[in-house]
Amino acid sequence: MSPLTALPVVAAGAGVGLWALLVWLVPPRPALAELVAAVRAPGPQTPMPEPATSTHEVPQGWAARLGRPLVGPLRAAGLPRARTRRDLAITGRTGDVHLAEKAALAVAGLLLPLAAESALTAAGSPNGWITSTGAGLALGIGGFLAPDLSTRAEAARRRKALRHALSAYLDLVHILLSGGAGATGALYDAATVGQGWAFGQLRRALNTAQATRTAPWQALAQLGEDLAVRELSELAASLSLAGSEGAKVRASLAAKAAAMRSRSGAEAEVAATTATERMAFPTALMAFGFVLFILYAAMSHVTNSL
Repeated sequence: MSPLTALPVVAAGAGVGLWALLVWLVPPRPALAELVAAVRAPGPQTPMPEPATSTHEVPQGWAARLGRPLVGPLRAAGLPRARTRRDLAITGRTGDVHLAEKAALAVAGLLLPLAAESALTAAGSPNGWITSTGAGLALGIGGFLAPDLSTRAEAARRRKALRHALSAYLDLVHILLSGGAGATGALYDAATVGQGWAFGQLRRALNTAQATRTAPWQALAQLGEDLAVRELSELAASLSLAGSEGAKVRASLAAKAAAMRSRSGAEAEVAATTATERMAFPTALMAFGFVLFILYAAMSHVTNSL
């Protein structure tokens, strides 16, 4: 195979691999009509319609299918870690799918440069096996760590959404308590109002408490521990005092909701400031390049005139 023939083949293979990795990292977004239909869907008709399980089956991609045979050895090695398991719990993914993706991406990253080097060697223009081996090890390590980073980022987004929904939930509970409802009834009624993933988690926890005949704040405390959301544990501790100090609990819930809204606003302001600073760097870099381009033309003209 001539170099002119091997080069397009290697480029096409690398392009397909990068496209598959990009599709895995950034899945396609649903259509706007589907999102509008989900928003306009009628709310739940029963108080506690959520299932008792905290995870759901997600569609498995090519990485999860190809890496399934390597799940056993990775589990024997003690993976996933405790922090990753908490992140998987909040994202609704199973540990087997996560480990399969880690294994498949690691093997793909390890073999892609070696396969490209084999093609180049067969074409008569080798690039060096040492370089290819180093690139394969780097890509293999990156592919092994990529699912952890992706899961951690998704879990952080969901925790942020849960905190945002929790502040609205606290306002609803406070209103119901001020109207004369009991603590337990206010918790159940407020959970049936909202929609979305966060309120679904609250309904699921309260449904579990109802089915097991335990106090609802105990279920909320367990949910906060499972999802690593400190605000839920604090809410459960405040609600456990409702039996003897109802008025103080109402004031505590109102103050907690206001504090969470203030914190959310501060975090949004910090994120906006950070994004503005990130936007300033490319602009300054472009301005520096433009000045350098003008300066080079002037210096070249002065140099040539000497």
